Amino acid sequence: MRFTARFERGQQAIWLLAPWLLGTCLLVLLPLLGTLGLLFTQYDVLSAPTWVGLTNITHVGNNPLFWRAITNSLIFLAVAIPLRFGLTLGLGVVLAKPRPHARWYRTIIYIPSLIPDVAYALLWLWIFNPIYGPLNLLLTALGLPPSPWLLDATSARMSLVLLTVFQIGDGFVMIIAGRQSLSQHYYDAAAVDGASPWQQFRHITLPLLAPWLVLLILRDCVVTLQQTITTTALMTKGEPYYATLFLPSLIYQEAFDRFRFGPAAVMMLALFVGLGLIAVSVVMITRRTLGRG
Repeated sequence: MRFTARFERGQQAIWLLAPWLLGTCLLVLLPLLGTLGLLFTQYDVLSAPTWVGLTNITHVGNNPLFWRAITNSLIFLAVAIPLRFGLTLGLGVVLAKPRPHARWYRTIIYIPSLIPDVAYALLWLWIFNPIYGPLNLLLTALGLPPSPWLLDATSARMSLVLLTVFQIGDGFVMIIAGRQSLSQHYYDAAAVDGASPWQQFRHITLPLLAPWLVLLILRDCVVTLQQTITTTALMTKGEPYYATLFLPSLIYQEAFDRFRFGPAAVMMLALFVGLGLIAVSVVMITRRTLGRG
């Protein structure tokens, strides 16, 4: 009877997962196989694919823009992800508890994530305008020197980091759901033992939220890089001096502007491998620091 019940539950799980598995095969696995095939071919849509062996890999490896895009992407993630993660975790943990006007605060935090990427980029393009943008007008009113924002290599990259920090709505909801799923008994027992709020956060909240935090970081890495395509296309176009040229944008340019799908496939594979290494690193660091097995 026990085996029959487990078998029935397994069948139910398979049927529930069937739409997701079908979508994964059609939208992920098949395009991935096609990308692997394009690695070794010269293809421009207008003519039949031609086998070129390792020429595409050599071409990409000798392309300085490829390495510049990788460097920019790593710097962008190294700055943006900790900021997004810290802000999401802090606000999520604080606003998960019943507080006065908590619903309004949650709504305000989530609203930027509802704005379409194009409208969001155009809004920030106006905010960062060096002449009549409200951000520089505010700095001038405070007696501070205005910033060139998108006109300088360093400030342009940091400006794109700044606008990504406000779109944390999905991760914010995830942290709230995770925190509210934790039993209050853990915190009551810790309080009886004299644990401070910080000790409760460090030794109870963080370890128990570890799976949620790993998912949040991995999601942010993928989503943040993906969003750079729209923002850079509308705001900087990779300038100044290729300071805002990120790997997803370069892949798009190679594939759909220059119709060089072979080099684009090599770059896409490099992006997948890089994100895979980041995922493994995040899991290992989380297990080591939070003691999760």
